[in-house]
Amino acid sequence: MDEISRFGGDPPSPYEETFGFSRLVGAGRFVLVGGTTSIDPTGVVLGVTPYEQTVEILGKIKHELRRCDCGLADVVQVRIYVIDISRSDEVGRAFSDVFRSVRPLMTMVQVAALIDPRMWVEIEAVAYK
Repeated sequence: MDEISRFGGDPPSPYEETFGFSRLVGAGRFVLVGGTTSIDPTGVVLGVTPYEQTVEILGKIKHELRRCDCGLADVVQVRIYVIDISRSDEVGRAFSDVFRSVRPLMTMVQVAALIDPRMWVEIEAVAYK
């Protein structure tokens, strides 16, 4: 059986300890980055627009992947949760800036709300190394 490694975020979300989750899990050749928002360790949501928050989140995901010897080119699937699908162009533009040449699977869906009302976007990623 392949080894499973679990890591908290770097830096951690203020919710990780309270809710008991990992930000990053390595399972064999798969690396999974859990739901990531633009919140910092003190609870400040970075970015005021969907575009700005997506840029911040994708930077965090890139950093987390490096911790498991992966990069953005290894990403095979991305799930994006937004609270206002009418602003999907902003999220899509930030996504394209990062992933245009990689072209992973991508799903974007609107949800009723995220954990903090200042958040527009939450993203999960799956990489294969």
